[in-house]
Amino acid sequence: MKGKTLRKSGLCMAMGICLASMVMPALAANTDGSLAGRVAAGAEVTVRSADTGFTRTVKADANGNYRFPFLPIGTYQLQASKDGAAIGSPINVVVSLGNEANVNLGAGGATDLAAVQVIGSRVITPVDVRSTESATNVTKAELERVPVGRDAQSVALLAPGVIQGQYGGASFGGSSVSENAVYINGLNVTDFYKRVGFSSVPFGFFKEFQVKTGGYSVEFGRTTGGVINAVTQSGTNEFKYGAELVWEPSSLQSDGKNHYDRNGDPFRISSKDKYDRTNLNVYASGPIVKDKLFFYAMYEFRDYRPESTNDSGSTFFKGKSDKGFWGTKLDWQINDQHLLEFLAFSDKNDTTTDNYKYDLDAGRRGDRTNTQFSEAGGTNWALTYTGYLTENFSMKALYGENKRDRINSSLNDIACDAVQDRRVAGLPQIGCVSSAQIEKGLDKREAARLDFEWQLGNHLLRFGLDREVNTSDNESFYPGPSRKFYQIYPTVPGSQLENGGIVPAGVNAYVRARQQEVSGSFESINSAYYIEDNWQITPDFMLNAGVRVEGFNNKNGEGNTYIKIDDMIAPRLGFSWDFRGDGRSKIFGNIGRYFLPIVNQINVKQAGAFLDERTYYVFNGLEPFVYNGQTYMRPILGPQIGPVDNSQGDGSVGDLRSEVDADIDPVYQDEAILGFQSMIDETWSWGVRGIYRRLHNAIDDMNITSNGILCGGTPGEIGYVMANPGKNVKLYTDTNCDGVNDAYVNIDTSRAGWAMYDDDGNYVGERGWVKPKRTYRALEFMLDRAWDDKWAFNASYTWSKSEGNAEGPSNSDFGFDNTGRTESFDDPFVNFNGYGPLPNDRRHQIKLRGAYAFNDSWSVGATLNAQSGRPVNAFGKGNPFDSTNYHSFYTCVANCTGEPSQRVYELRRRGSGGRLPWIFDIGASVTYQHKFTGADLRVKLAVYNLLNQQRKMEVDDEYETGIGVVNEFYGYGTGYQTPRYAQLTVSVDF
Repeated sequence: MKGKTLRKSGLCMAMGICLASMVMPALAANTDGSLAGRVAAGAEVTVRSADTGFTRTVKADANGNYRFPFLPIGTYQLQASKDGAAIGSPINVVVSLGNEANVNLGAGGATDLAAVQVIGSRVITPVDVRSTESATNVTKAELERVPVGRDAQSVALLAPGVIQGQYGGASFGGSSVSENAVYINGLNVTDFYKRVGFSSVPFGFFKEFQVKTGGYSVEFGRTTGGVINAVTQSGTNEFKYGAELVWEPSSLQSDGKNHYDRNGDPFRISSKDKYDRTNLNVYASGPIVKDKLFFYAMYEFRDYRPESTNDSGSTFFKGKSDKGFWGTKLDWQINDQHLLEFLAFSDKNDTTTDNYKYDLDAGRRGDRTNTQFSEAGGTNWALTYTGYLTENFSMKALYGENKRDRINSSLNDIACDAVQDRRVAGLPQIGCVSSAQIEKGLDKREAARLDFEWQLGNHLLRFGLDREVNTSDNESFYPGPSRKFYQIYPTVPGSQLENGGIVPAGVNAYVRARQQEVSGSFESINSAYYIEDNWQITPDFMLNAGVRVEGFNNKNGEGNTYIKIDDMIAPRLGFSWDFRGDGRSKIFGNIGRYFLPIVNQINVKQAGAFLDERTYYVFNGLEPFVYNGQTYMRPILGPQIGPVDNSQGDGSVGDLRSEVDADIDPVYQDEAILGFQSMIDETWSWGVRGIYRRLHNAIDDMNITSNGILCGGTPGEIGYVMANPGKNVKLYTDTNCDGVNDAYVNIDTSRAGWAMYDDDGNYVGERGWVKPKRTYRALEFMLDRAWDDKWAFNASYTWSKSEGNAEGPSNSDFGFDNTGRTESFDDPFVNFNGYGPLPNDRRHQIKLRGAYAFNDSWSVGATLNAQSGRPVNAFGKGNPFDSTNYHSFYTCVANCTGEPSQRVYELRRRGSGGRLPWIFDIGASVTYQHKFTGADLRVKLAVYNLLNQQRKMEVDDEYETGIGVVNEFYGYGTGYQTPRYAQLTVSVDF
């Protein structure tokens, strides 16, 4: 330990690689930090940044309290004086992202300081005793010591309770992957179309990250998961430039394992999946006008060349993506009262993928069969003003925009229909097109917000408002001349299909021809205002009380509102008690409510001219055909089975009063956290916290087959609607049996809305839906050893239980990624008796991180992420209540082709298939650093998944493909750990 330790409290989670901190200070904005403390009454306190020359002075109040809000993150020199005489010596204080540094100044400088530690010459405040927020802070410099993926989500996965989810997202505290928010320099860059993904920024462009896992203040909303908050690099008075090369060659990647079915046929071929990635970024930063105007600029050259096969090993894909990233940051310190900053970057990315025939046994590539094109990302910018209007009143204002392309197409799209054989392992595409769907989309966010702070004695008032206009321009359809996706399914005679059709005698397979398309421009407006009081009731007890009021306004393709939810009140209350009064231990807690907006995908598919037409045919075999010199297969269609099903969209913009609940309630979550923190000694600390989360409501599509009004002995059918399953819904429908909608009806969907019929088709009553439930309970234990220029260690163990009958707005049970339009509530039986462990339930998580420096040049780092496996389900297709053939927790065990009332079913609850094995992921790195005259060199070799484990992470949960038809691929892996790979990083800074 270098320097003198003065006094220190709580868990030192903001230092070194304290990557799993439980609670960090909450009284700062989302793009900067703050500094506060006590000094002699009436004294003047000055902060100055040696990097930028920024200087500001405030006067302590009658109780000796002082505060600097909205400080750009960095190191500051802090000095107090009174009557022209200095109080003590100046000290250097670190202000970190989203946190408040607490420094009490006395005659000896910081000698009477509570909750402070000196590392070298810098004062670090590991814990603010006024904090009620749970967050993990980590700087880019700290991440360079350990093997961590070079993206913001990999940083988020360092925090306790955060796991990798499906569709490329992360799950925070049991949430689905579509419930998070990501901010860069205060600009929300979250994908709002599906809420999975966000704008991509090179690792070197970031300066610091903060991962909020719970208890965050009312400044943040529109999330029931977590928040990734990051800021970028900025210029200083010192001119700097440099370059960084990141190389991930295929020669340093282990082969993926091939998997074969029971017959020895390939179903998951991974041995040919490799890539070469080379990124070279160059940057420059410095003053344009010393102490006034600064710049930071980066350009990253990218060359990414992936290669892979499809699951069956019959097609080889060779891709190329080489579009560069550019980014810049400008900071103008107009004077000590007014700051202006500008951020702009482009993460636009284009990928071209050539498709070839492939002979797996010979390992030989054939002729090119197709070329796919993908475009993603776009331009982002934000302008932020900070004003210190008085010593006690400050404000921030931001306006910005971000764009994201969603464009997918291929050369064969016009001539070739999509054909998939679901009777074969790996579900191969056997037609001449690889595109699942042609998509041309652009998402644009316009964001504006105001934030204020007003210190009134022992009360710190924070209030503000924000507004986002999110617009999606969308056109999507299936490829081919018919614009239909042909899928071949196994079946048995007598089975009932999803459209009600009965499979004829002698038929063992059918074809579903699906046409799905929509186009238009769709807008959502999300707005909110908030107010919060941080009341220091006593010097050792702080109460945080706030409320956030939200409003969501979703519009259809004609620009008219079709879902509007106002006055969503989200109260939040927290406390922090330094019960010993010495800043070394703390009890804290908070409770709060958090609302989640409706994704724009719902606007497109529910309020646009959405066509989703499904036609079923007898499968009469495969017909070979030749295209571009290659032979492919397409199904021979036999007689149609049952009617055409367009219940989920007939291609027109219908009367939305009959498609959306007029009194729809929002999705929201309540959360409670209670924790304790304490120091062990000057370097070691520990803590524990308990978390309880409960998700209320779902907004999802439901098939209302009864409006409660009998016409000729049967009820009127409404069709698919957006509503709250298990609650009262208000819909416009036909009430006088003339075929024309004329009035609203109220339907209690907890007991009605689904018409029931006997074997002869006679109406016999109604059934309702179970209410959606999701609860998350967790205990998190942490042990930390702070970085002291020699070594550091961090360990966390999380025991958690995520239970319920609904994962959230996105559903990984069935691999269906339509956020907000899951399959969970399409009929009442999908979730009936479906309470149990949810897909993101990882009962145990162990996370270890450490770094050790042998000397000034050589150091090593290591990580371990171990977690128990996810639960495995055994989904059936029918149910013991009616003839529905869809999804359920019931499997047919006898008389499965007979009359529905004669079938015998067995209930298989959630998790009845057991659990997947534990996952262990070990990373290791070695770093060499050397200072030359005028230059700093750093070389790092990192190896990920050191043991090369490739265990199952996801499986096929469908036990049946039809009523009584056992899925021969049940339990087969659909997702595995990434094989071992290495990454070499070389950077030079001048």
